[in-house]
Amino acid sequence: MKRCLDEAYPNAHCELDFGTPLELIVAVVLSAQTTDVRVNSVTPALFAKYRTAADYAGADPVELEELLRPTGFFRAKARSLLRLGAELVERFDGEVPRTLEELVTLPGVGRKTANVVLGNAFDVPGITVDTHFGRLVRRWGWTAEEDPVKVEHAVGALIPRKEWTMLSHRVIFHGRRICHARKPACGACPLARDCPAFGAGPTEFPEAAKLVKGPEREHLLAMVPQ
Repeated sequence: MKRCLDEAYPNAHCELDFGTPLELIVAVVLSAQTTDVRVNSVTPALFAKYRTAADYAGADPVELEELLRPTGFFRAKARSLLRLGAELVERFDGEVPRTLEELVTLPGVGRKTANVVLGNAFDVPGITVDTHFGRLVRRWGWTAEEDPVKVEHAVGALIPRKEWTMLSHRVIFHGRRICHARKPACGACPLARDCPAFGAGPTEFPEAAKLVKGPEREHLLAMVPQ
């Protein structure tokens, strides 16, 4: 299944737009309870205005809230960014730390966010257990664990460490494009022959193909034996 994911999504990547570790950690904090697309619509103006941790620490809360309003929970997110900026300045000289242990001590940063930052900003392998990842690996029988930390360790034991970051991207891509929560596109899934949950969604190709999303759609459908 992992080899099939590699073939299906060779160019999988973090779908949040960023240029620096600070921009990435801010974008991931903002992605809670909203979509990457919505975050990406807000961050260009945000990143232009706030370029350093000190900028966030000294931001006007009302101005920051207005910029964040489209992401939902904007007041709480603004508070998180103000505190994040302040702690980065006070404890890390304004730089985003490079270890999991340090990252998870920051406001609004849990293991998921820390692993995204490590894998995508610093090339430190990490498994990102978001909603899609946890749902899919349980559906596939890779683990029965529900706790994200236990899921992370269980899947990490199955896959070489150097591949953790790309595996995370590919599983998340698959969850967004084919293996939907309520109606997976089973009959148009390249992983179908190895999937223990085959049949959770439509199994006939024409009906299932209508459910496949994303820019890789034609490539994914071409991988399915007809």
